[in-house]
Amino acid sequence: MKRILVTYVTFAGSTAEVAHVIGEELARSGMQVDVLPTREVEDLAAYDGVVLGGPMMVGWHRAALRFLKRNREAFRRVPFAVFVLAISLTQTGEAVVDGTPVFLDEKLPRPPARAGHLSHRERYARLPSYVRPILRATAPTRPASVGLFGGRLEYGRLPWWAVLFVTLIIRAPARDRRNWPAIRAWAAGLPAALQLDAPEAKAPTQAA
Repeated sequence: MKRILVTYVTFAGSTAEVAHVIGEELARSGMQVDVLPTREVEDLAAYDGVVLGGPMMVGWHRAALRFLKRNREAFRRVPFAVFVLAISLTQTGEAVVDGTPVFLDEKLPRPPARAGHLSHRERYARLPSYVRPILRATAPTRPASVGLFGGRLEYGRLPWWAVLFVTLIIRAPARDRRNWPAIRAWAAGLPAALQLDAPEAKAPTQAA
């Protein structure tokens, strides 16, 4: 049985809930799944694949980026995937970043207020702005799959600096934008993306 790690960092618990749902879908595929925060992960040697998630807030969560950089060598032999939770995404028609395809929650992107002209806030929320730091953190390896989904925003559960950033820059109302069918659909495709769904080869039998 293949063993896969779903690990995450979170501000207010939303990413942890998504990670557990992804773990449920992987378990349905016959995987042995561990769901752990990154701070509890010491070694990837026991795993056949890794899924890492984190929220987008003033860039992708720094602890998630540190996890990628710290395990860069391990990712040369262990396939991995990444999921990102965001409150806003500017609709620009992009679904590939530097050759890496991205699974997009179809309910997340919003068109710019003025066609052909992006505000500073809209430029910040473009797909490449979200994904390129992740690709740089893992270079020269790349994630087998990247999923970008709506997240949940609760001001009362965020640190003060995050509240300040969201209210002044993102200007997003508190809400839950998680699209569970999209999250489950992406998770269901992970065994194939990580190349873990092929049946294990059986040892040849000896002739009598």
